[in-house]
Amino acid sequence: MVPAAPTPPPRLADVLASCLASALGAPNRLDLPAVRHAVVVLVDGLGAANLRQAAGHARYLSTRFTKRAVITGVFPATTAVGLGSLCTGVDPGQHGLVGYRVLDAANDRVVNQLSGWDDGMVPTVWQPLPTVFERAVAAGVPAYAVGPHRFADSGLSQALLRGAQYVPARSIADRFARASELIASTERALVYVYVPELDMAGHARGWESDRWIGELETLDAEIAAFARTLPSSTGALVTADHGILDVAAEKQVLFDTAPELIANVRHVGGDPRCLYLYIEPDAPHGAVDSLARSWRDLEGHRARVFTRDEAVADGLFGETTDAARSRIGDVVVSARAQIAYYDSRDPNVSARQMIGQHGAFTDDEMRVPCIRLGAFER
Repeated sequence: MVPAAPTPPPRLADVLASCLASALGAPNRLDLPAVRHAVVVLVDGLGAANLRQAAGHARYLSTRFTKRAVITGVFPATTAVGLGSLCTGVDPGQHGLVGYRVLDAANDRVVNQLSGWDDGMVPTVWQPLPTVFERAVAAGVPAYAVGPHRFADSGLSQALLRGAQYVPARSIADRFARASELIASTERALVYVYVPELDMAGHARGWESDRWIGELETLDAEIAAFARTLPSSTGALVTADHGILDVAAEKQVLFDTAPELIANVRHVGGDPRCLYLYIEPDAPHGAVDSLARSWRDLEGHRARVFTRDEAVADGLFGETTDAARSRIGDVVVSARAQIAYYDSRDPNVSARQMIGQHGAFTDDEMRVPCIRLGAFER
């Protein structure tokens, strides 16, 4: 007999899509049972390692945090990329949100995919695939996205939350209250709840700070209260877009001080833990390989270095379209050590005050929880 091909393990791209399938009574990658209401809680910046190490401050979640409750996120391990895969159900190379700051080649600039949307970066063009929410509505399942007011009309929301009715709510408690109301007032629905508070606290103070721990304790209490009210026909999943680690100021690396690390570089994008380096269009033949060699020679002991061709061939972005490919750096530098790369020529010095970091190809950043509640737990 020919052995069956192994089933690939669950990943972040499967979460929301599996919840829609469960609301339709269809088979799905997470083997979720059929439900009337499916809820996905996305906690920005709560990696599996973070939750494991802070388990004493999240007693409700930690009791349900089993070995099977860990899935693989995306690379780069950053919010725009993670939410892109969650909300479309496909790899970054397909939806095209392949980094925090990426090249917009048509306009010869680097754009911020969280906050840099403008008339030259149209959401429906930049990310043209149907979202899971659009697929839900087309299948007769109402879809809702519950989050802070400030994200209601953002470019990223227009790119990824299309099809969902946006329900603004100020605090974590308010968001779970709105989710409960949606469950009670509809016969069937797909509900997405976004929680950015832990990521914000982690960037500002570090994930081991009192502020981050306090946000985790608040979240844990609110999820516990929410779970107790779930009808028997409602299932919920708690997941995250990436993990986070703390990088001390003395661990910041000013890479531009080594001339060979910026030779022929026109633009710098990505994250401090996952740099995208874009070469001048008129750079000499072999400039990309030369730059990659220089990075490997000087930084290979604490970073993984790929050319764009190598990264795509290695499947780091999944199957990759031409549009997505053009946004990836000619050279990709993913930190392995607990460091962050900065360009001292960048006038935005406030970015270097950030403590919590993410983006790289490490388990602490790429492994996230996927905790089952309600009908999904049984």
